[in-house]
Amino acid sequence: MNSPADRRLEPRFPSNTRGIVVAPGFEMACLFVDRSASGLRLRLDRGLALPRSVIVVDVAAGLALEAEVAWSKGVEAGIKVKGQAPLRGLVPARLTQARDAWLRAGGR
Repeated sequence: MNSPADRRLEPRFPSNTRGIVVAPGFEMACLFVDRSASGLRLRLDRGLALPRSVIVVDVAAGLALEAEVAWSKGVEAGIKVKGQAPLRGLVPARLTQARDAWLRAGGR
Protein backbone atom coordinates (compact mmCIF):
# COMPACT_ATOMS: atom_id res chain seq x y z
CA MET A 1 0.00 0.00 0.00
CA ASN A 2 1.16 3.53 -0.72
CA SER A 3 2.48 5.61 2.15
CA PRO A 4 0.51 8.73 3.18
CA ALA A 5 3.28 10.91 1.71
CA ASP A 6 2.85 9.23 -1.69
CA ARG A 7 0.17 11.15 -3.62
CA ARG A 8 -0.29 8.56 -6.36
CA LEU A 9 -3.64 6.87 -6.59
CA GLU A 10 -2.25 3.76 -8.30
CA PRO A 11 0.67 1.58 -7.22
CA ARG A 12 4.00 2.21 -8.93
CA PHE A 13 6.30 -0.47 -10.26
CA PRO A 14 10.06 -0.28 -10.74
CA SER A 15 11.19 -0.14 -14.33
CA ASN A 16 14.48 -0.02 -16.19
CA THR A 17 13.35 0.79 -19.73
CA ARG A 18 15.09 2.96 -22.31
CA GLY A 19 13.11 5.88 -23.63
CA ILE A 20 13.33 9.11 -25.58
CA VAL A 21 11.59 12.38 -24.70
CA VAL A 22 10.47 14.18 -27.85
CA ALA A 23 8.96 17.64 -28.40
CA PRO A 24 9.22 20.11 -31.30
CA GLY A 25 12.95 20.84 -31.68
CA PHE A 26 13.78 18.65 -28.66
CA GLU A 27 14.96 15.07 -28.29
CA MET A 28 16.67 13.49 -25.26
CA ALA A 29 17.38 9.96 -24.08
CA CYS A 30 15.87 8.90 -20.77
CA LEU A 31 15.32 5.92 -18.51
CA PHE A 32 11.94 4.90 -17.08
CA VAL A 33 12.64 4.63 -13.32
CA ASP A 34 9.14 3.57 -12.33
CA ARG A 35 5.67 3.49 -13.83
CA SER A 36 2.06 3.42 -12.73
CA ALA A 37 -1.19 3.06 -14.67
CA SER A 38 -1.25 6.78 -15.45
CA GLY A 39 2.33 7.98 -15.36
CA LEU A 40 6.09 7.57 -15.37
CA ARG A 41 9.08 8.81 -13.45
CA LEU A 42 11.94 9.47 -15.85
CA ARG A 43 15.66 9.99 -15.36
CA LEU A 44 17.02 12.26 -18.09
CA ASP A 45 20.52 12.46 -19.52
CA ARG A 46 20.78 16.10 -18.39
CA GLY A 47 18.85 18.42 -16.11
CA LEU A 48 17.05 20.54 -18.70
CA ALA A 49 13.68 22.25 -18.50
CA LEU A 50 11.13 20.16 -20.39
CA PRO A 51 8.25 21.64 -22.36
CA ARG A 52 4.81 21.03 -20.79
CA SER A 53 3.63 18.64 -23.54
CA VAL A 54 5.96 15.86 -24.66
CA ILE A 55 5.92 12.50 -26.35
CA VAL A 56 7.84 9.78 -24.52
CA VAL A 57 9.00 6.92 -26.71
CA ASP A 58 9.16 3.46 -25.12
CA VAL A 59 11.95 2.05 -27.31
CA ALA A 60 11.46 -1.64 -26.42
CA ALA A 61 7.66 -1.60 -26.83
CA GLY A 62 7.64 0.64 -29.91
CA LEU A 63 5.08 2.99 -28.34
CA ALA A 64 4.66 6.75 -28.33
CA LEU A 65 3.20 7.97 -25.03
CA GLU A 66 1.57 11.38 -25.39
CA ALA A 67 2.07 13.10 -22.05
CA GLU A 68 2.31 16.19 -19.88
CA VAL A 69 5.18 16.97 -17.55
CA ALA A 70 3.72 17.03 -14.01
CA TRP A 71 6.97 17.93 -12.22
CA SER A 72 10.70 18.20 -12.82
CA LYS A 73 13.57 18.21 -10.34
CA GLY A 74 17.19 17.95 -11.43
CA VAL A 75 17.54 15.04 -13.85
CA GLU A 76 14.19 13.46 -12.90
CA ALA A 77 10.69 14.25 -14.14
CA GLY A 78 7.19 13.01 -13.46
CA ILE A 79 5.08 12.41 -16.55
CA LYS A 80 1.29 12.03 -16.77
CA VAL A 81 0.39 9.83 -19.75
CA LYS A 82 -2.62 11.05 -21.78
CA GLY A 83 -2.59 8.40 -24.53
CA GLN A 84 -0.42 6.00 -26.48
CA ALA A 85 0.03 4.86 -30.06
CA PRO A 86 2.21 2.22 -31.77
CA LEU A 87 5.17 3.46 -33.81
CA ARG A 88 5.30 0.50 -36.21
CA GLY A 89 3.85 1.14 -39.67
CA LEU A 90 2.07 4.36 -40.56
CA VAL A 91 1.74 6.98 -37.83
CA PRO A 92 -0.17 10.28 -37.64
CA ALA A 93 1.83 13.38 -38.60
CA ARG A 94 2.04 14.49 -34.94
CA LEU A 95 4.07 11.32 -34.18
CA THR A 96 6.58 11.37 -37.07
CA GLN A 97 9.34 12.94 -34.94
CA ALA A 98 8.76 10.25 -32.29
CA ARG A 99 8.83 7.46 -34.91
CA ASP A 100 12.06 8.84 -36.41
CA ALA A 101 13.68 9.00 -32.94
CA TRP A 102 12.52 5.41 -32.25
CA LEU A 103 14.04 4.18 -35.54
CA ARG A 104 17.38 5.92 -34.78
CA ALA A 105 17.38 4.22 -31.36
CA GLY A 106 17.15 0.82 -33.03
CA GLY A 107 13.38 0.30 -33.08
CA ARG A 108 12.02 -2.14 -35.64
